[in-house]
Amino acid sequence: MAKHTPVPNGMTSFWRTEPHFLDSHRSTESLPQECDIVVIGAGYAGASVVHHILDQITPGSKPPSIVILEARQACSGATGRNGGHMKPDVYNVIAGLAADHGLEAATEVAAFEAKHVPFLKEFVEREKIDCEYTVTKAIDVQLSRDHSARLKEGYEGLIKKGCEPTMKAKYIPNNEAEKFSGVKGAQGCFTYDAGHIWPYKFVLHLLEKAISQGVNLQTHTPVSGMTHSTSSTSGHPWTVNTARGSIAAKTVVLATNAYTSSLAPQYKEKIIPVRGTCSRIVVPPGTTAPRLTNTYTLRWNNWNYDYLIPRADGSIVVGGARPAFIDDLDSWYNVSDDSSVLEPAIRYWDNYMQRNFVGWENSHAYTDRVWTGIMGYSTDGLPHVGHVPGQKDQYIIAGFTGHGMPQIFLAAEGLAKMVLGNVHFAEAGLPRLFESTQSRLDSRRNKIFASTPGKSQARL
Repeated sequence: MAKHTPVPNGMTSFWRTEPHFLDSHRSTESLPQECDIVVIGAGYAGASVVHHILDQITPGSKPPSIVILEARQACSGATGRNGGHMKPDVYNVIAGLAADHGLEAATEVAAFEAKHVPFLKEFVEREKIDCEYTVTKAIDVQLSRDHSARLKEGYEGLIKKGCEPTMKAKYIPNNEAEKFSGVKGAQGCFTYDAGHIWPYKFVLHLLEKAISQGVNLQTHTPVSGMTHSTSSTSGHPWTVNTARGSIAAKTVVLATNAYTSSLAPQYKEKIIPVRGTCSRIVVPPGTTAPRLTNTYTLRWNNWNYDYLIPRADGSIVVGGARPAFIDDLDSWYNVSDDSSVLEPAIRYWDNYMQRNFVGWENSHAYTDRVWTGIMGYSTDGLPHVGHVPGQKDQYIIAGFTGHGMPQIFLAAEGLAKMVLGNVHFAEAGLPRLFESTQSRLDSRRNKIFASTPGKSQARL
């Protein structure tokens, strides 16, 4: 299996078309020789962990010295390339988690994700972050009657068992679904609270604030490896190596998502780089197409789904396009190259709104930009958060399986408690299923292929 590192020439997503002045920032000309905490990765996870560490410092006490190392520009990985969807799951994957791990553990995940929607709204307003964060409704549209029936059964089962987050979702039956959603051929819908955001602007605000509080950000500084010395007398047992020199650190946080295994080989078969596709669709002025105000998932079956958000400027960001490439496993699975888009995935978006949405037939909506991003898919579908098993003073927040937006910010809050106060995972306020444990690393299960047509097991 190849060693996955960020390629130097990742293509530009729509979110990165307005670069922040800190995009290629280096706080100091050379790397500091030592610090308290090295955070590897300047995306949503890394920036959030640093924010929460600083936020949890007792007023008047000295904050730890923190260096953030980023291989490319700030927020140039998955966060700067996603669909901008702050969308919790309160019934779909949750029903599977309830079957596998019990209702209580599944409910923890559902409630944790749902909490992000209002929490981020309050945080963005309080911090006055210009990131277009909008709370609205998600409309999950099912386009297969059989699949809709299966999801409805899982949804009703969760409600019957008393899963509170699921109770806040509403089901729209077949005879009302197309009218309710505006999607052609809708066989059923679920609707509940969700949000959308300009993710790059959110993350760069966190980084700007952190730098103003003394954090050292070093972009264009890929980490080549790290070592731990038990005989270190300096109190900085970790050595983090880059082409620009090494940093001695007390603690290391891996906020490396898809690229984690290149630095922590025990995750080699647990967090797999998976290539995804997103696009921006523009509507010409004067169109008569109905204005979208909700976010959407269009789901044809358990593996074929797209997701979209409407933006204030009338454009629409849509991700998915899985039928265009899913049969070509080598084009998306265990792939870390985000420098080009798969040709079939570009064509997939042609006339997308006209094909799928009622009243859009004569809208002349067209695809303005298509880009790709590398997600870190966890083989059990759950993120890895907490201590790296068997390692002292090394932590992980990675493996979000394309679903990190409604998980990362509050997961980072819990991780910050662990890093700062040596709090145990169980006391950190995190869903128990998120803990990175040795038993998860030992498991041979790979759920990535459970939702891939014709593939029953992974090639690890």
